Amino acid sequence: MSGTRKKALLKVIILGDSGVGKTSLMNQYVNRRFSNQYKATIGADFLTRDVQIDDRTVTLQIWDTAGQERFQSLGVAFYRGADCCVLAFDVTNAASFKSLDSWRDEFLIQASPRDPDHFPFVLLGNKVDLESQRAVSSKRAQSWCQSKGNIPYYEVSAKEALNVEAAFLAIARDALARESQESNDFPEFPDQIRLNPNQQSNSSGSGCNC
Repeated sequence: MSGTRKKALLKVIILGDSGVGKTSLMNQYVNRRFSNQYKATIGADFLTRDVQIDDRTVTLQIWDTAGQERFQSLGVAFYRGADCCVLAFDVTNAASFKSLDSWRDEFLIQASPRDPDHFPFVLLGNKVDLESQRAVSSKRAQSWCQSKGNIPYYEVSAKEALNVEAAFLAIARDALARESQESNDFPEFPDQIRLNPNQQSNSSGSGCNC
C-alpha cells in the first residue's frame, strides 16, 4: 500500500456579492464554459474537479454560496469544514469590493476555523475584460490583501478564461500547504480497498461482523 497515490478532498467556498461572477468562475474552471445569461444562485450549489498536485490527486469541491442577503442565513452549514475561502468581487463594481470585509468576517464567524489568522483566503477580481469600466484599481485590491495578512490576489475573467485555471491551482496548493503546516492530514483514501485473506474468508460465513 505504500506505493498507493494519495487522494485528498478540499472544500472551497466562493463568497461575494450577487452578480460578481461566482457561478461563472466556477463553471469556467470546472466545465470550461461561460454564459452571458445571468441567473442568481438560490441557496448554494457545488461542482467538483480533480487536479494533480505533485503526487496527490486532489478533488476540489467548489461551493457557490448565494450572494443575496436573504440567503446568508444558510451559510453555517455550507461554511463548516471549508479548507479555503475564495473572496470574489467585480472590478467594475466598487460596492462589491467594499463588501469584502463583511464577507471575510462573516466566513470567520460561521466557519470558526481553528486558526483564523492563518486560514487560507484568496481574492479574485473578476471581469477584467471590461477594463474601460474598471472602478477598483489593482493597487487598491492589493493594498486590501496586504492589510489582511498578504492574501493572494488574482485578476481574472470568467468570460475570457483569463487566470482562472492558475488561480484555482494556487488555491489548491495554498490550502494543502497550510494544512500540512498544521500537521492535520486531509481525509485520504487509497485507490483500492483491499481485504486480507482472513477478512475475505470470514465474509462468506453466516456470522455478521457489523
